[in-house]
Amino acid sequence: MADDPTLYDWAGGGPALRRLIDCFYDRVERDELLRGFFPGGVTEEHRAHVAAWWSEVFGGPAAYTEEHGGYERMLAHHRDLAITGEQRHRFASTMSAAADDAGLPADPEFRAALVGYLEWGTRLAVENSQPGAAVVEQAPVPRWGWGVAPPYRP
Repeated sequence: MADDPTLYDWAGGGPALRRLIDCFYDRVERDELLRGFFPGGVTEEHRAHVAAWWSEVFGGPAAYTEEHGGYERMLAHHRDLAITGEQRHRFASTMSAAADDAGLPADPEFRAALVGYLEWGTRLAVENSQPGAAVVEQAPVPRWGWGVAPPYRP
């Protein structure tokens, strides 16, 4: 519905999504399968950029597009990483656990939207990360929404 809050607002805005990203990367740094993508740990700059991406995707300010290059820049960061299916699954499950760690809303409607984006985004990242992949070079940053289950309000 037109008056439904954005996922960004429902989650608690920028501070909540930054908590999510910090909790996620704290887990990644301890994860044998994922930490190899970040030799030496995940930098503050990387965390801030990813938090800006998630904020924009979830309906918040377009800071990632305006300050960091939008979709094309995100694509460039994932090219030739050769992400495996196992790494994709671990990424998605780790982000879901980080949402609990960060105290994001636990209602099924929000979590369905979160997991929907995780599944879509991680599968696209796997495809785009393969050496020689034919990728869509330019696209807008996705704006994720509630899908079929908007927030429940009695």
